[in-house]
Amino acid sequence: MMEEDQLTRDVERLRQSLPQLPEPVVKPPFIVVSGLPGTGKSYLCHKLAERMPLVILESDALRKLLFPSPTYTPKESSRLFQACHCLIEELLRRGTPLILDATNLEERHRERLYHIAEQIGAKLILVWVKAPPEVVHQRLEERSKEAIREDDSEADWEVHQRMKPKVQRIGRNYIAVDTSKDISPAIDKILREINR
Repeated sequence: MMEEDQLTRDVERLRQSLPQLPEPVVKPPFIVVSGLPGTGKSYLCHKLAERMPLVILESDALRKLLFPSPTYTPKESSRLFQACHCLIEELLRRGTPLILDATNLEERHRERLYHIAEQIGAKLILVWVKAPPEVVHQRLEERSKEAIREDDSEADWEVHQRMKPKVQRIGRNYIAVDTSKDISPAIDKILREINR
């Protein structure tokens, strides 16, 4: 377990980075967006946030706040996600609509998120983002050449390939989105799910 004051400092640092929070709601939606690097998770999250006031917790950006030169070690990831989980819990208790944008490839990592949502009574919506390998490869190639990046991910095709064997099926109902196609219907579906 991480030192208590380290965790408190980490959560505070992440909290400080957030934009103005949207109005609280009674049963806040908690959208967990998972998928391999380059599949379009951040793109989908931003398109969703254009349609509904949501706070996006993007793991790559939050990692760089805590670790300006990230190493992506298990220890670093553990510290990052402990702080993220505390912040998620805090925001959901406040009624803040929320999206977590992270790879979340393994079910054991998602289990903790399911538990938080159930404990607080948030409306959990799971989204799996995918795209054909050739599309992902091209995106990651282009991303590596961009001088100004649209997201904070440093993952390239090699990282994508290395992470692929870790993918585990989501053990609950989820919405699958192929970002190589028009994502409007998927966004409409997620919004309907939120408003149900």
